[in-house]
Amino acid sequence: MTKIALIGAGGKMGYRLSSNLQRSNYDVSHVEVSDAGRERLAQGLGIHCVDADQAVPGADVVILAVPDNLVGRIAEGLSPLMAGGTMVITLDAAAPFAGHLPERDDLVYFVTHPCHPPIFNDETDPQAKRDFFGGHLAKQHIVSALMQGPEEMFALGEEIARTIYAPVVRSHKVSVEQMALLEPGLSETVCATLLAVMREAMDEVVARGVDKQCARDFLLGHMNILAAVTFEEQPGVFSDACNKAIENAKPQLMRDDWKRVFEPEEIAESIRRIT
Repeated sequence: MTKIALIGAGGKMGYRLSSNLQRSNYDVSHVEVSDAGRERLAQGLGIHCVDADQAVPGADVVILAVPDNLVGRIAEGLSPLMAGGTMVITLDAAAPFAGHLPERDDLVYFVTHPCHPPIFNDETDPQAKRDFFGGHLAKQHIVSALMQGPEEMFALGEEIARTIYAPVVRSHKVSVEQMALLEPGLSETVCATLLAVMREAMDEVVARGVDKQCARDFLLGHMNILAAVTFEEQPGVFSDACNKAIENAKPQLMRDDWKRVFEPEEIAESIRRIT
């Protein structure tokens, strides 16, 4: 039986992982330093935590369910407790990409991250439809990278990733560099920013006299059909008027060199700011 030490088990992400791992066949030791987190695990899942010096030695896998800016310091502190061959799993590419993991050639480094449930899905259960984050009821896809270690270790990492993010449909194998392009590059720098602008645009329409519920309904409905066509979920083309609006507005909304956000130095700087 694979032994897992889950670090940060009572945090926001750690609690989700604890819940899913509880339904698995893994032998899991839960580590949580905060009293609130320990209480949350005890009350919500009936899980009692142990200290790191009990959980990490002898563990086959150490999962770091901790904030990006703490991954390096915590991993360095736990490193002396890890035997050679231990797999260290991080839940985001930021810290590994920035070089914050211990320089130990005898450890396996595996990075995995959820795609979150897609906008276009086949969920029919009302509760699953409201599981926007994933890892509970709604199906989602995941991305994973074997950063360091024997190639055959990818299978174990992916198996654990499918468990902690369940239910999972597609599992994509990428490099750490590609994962950094996806996040923060694609998902946060571009997608989250443009969505924030869209919300500001909706608020501006409301400030100019449109009822807020009306504006929200109109925007979200158009997001649905426009996204379906743009991302080839549904065959179709935009109207001539819509295409003309895009052509005229894009230079006003976007700099000509906006794709520079995907250049290696820009990705590295974005990650530096969060780690």
